[in-house]
Amino acid sequence: MAETPYLWRAHRPGARHRLICFPHAGGGAGTFAEWSDLLPAEIELAAVQLPGRQNRIAEDPMTEAGPLVEAVVAELLPVMDGSVAFFGHSCGAMLAFEVCRSLQAAGAPVPRHLFLSSQPSPEAFQGRPKLHELSHEDFRAEMVNLGGIDEEIAEDVEILDALMPAVRADFAIWERHRVAPGPRLDIPLSALAGRTDVRTPLDTLDGWRAYTSAPFDIRLYPGGHFYFLDTSTEVLASVGRTLLAS
Repeated sequence: MAETPYLWRAHRPGARHRLICFPHAGGGAGTFAEWSDLLPAEIELAAVQLPGRQNRIAEDPMTEAGPLVEAVVAELLPVMDGSVAFFGHSCGAMLAFEVCRSLQAAGAPVPRHLFLSSQPSPEAFQGRPKLHELSHEDFRAEMVNLGGIDEEIAEDVEILDALMPAVRADFAIWERHRVAPGPRLDIPLSALAGRTDVRTPLDTLDGWRAYTSAPFDIRLYPGGHFYFLDTSTEVLASVGRTLLAS
């Protein structure tokens, strides 16, 4: 259910932990809807909902990282009580990372663990081709090739085109973004990826190690850029073990 415009939350009374998910470019909180039933009873699921998608489709997507991070931080502060972890996928991983940095810089509660999924380290990401600069047709084709779009939608050009502005806006934000110098995070960080993800090959992950003073690990799964859609049970078993051990 929608907690606020920016947060969907599957309330689980008595849960000792909360997992807050940040969806991929153009993706909505509904991406993680099925995860609630797959998580252990001790973990409550929440997901960030940004303007320009699903129930917020009529709103213009945000175009700058700073205001976006500021808005998300303000909305998440009320649910940062207790044991919280962040899971961000692709562009959502960059948002989750910058939200963590902002919370830490403000002396606010921070997550106990940050899971960064299918996102190269900032240095490796800067060297990637800038997809948001592609023509409309080429950009649309790239998004379909990456996967994560329902087959019915991928075959309906009109619906697909309606989704592209939010997707392109997210890519533009994070492909232009440069991580500012600052202290390392004080929380454990895990980099996750599909073994055949051409957007996030293994050699682009280890650079995340430099962004935390706490333990760091890499977790690989079968599949490509949207590996987690087909390996949800395996991914959540790993995430759950990490949270329940904290």
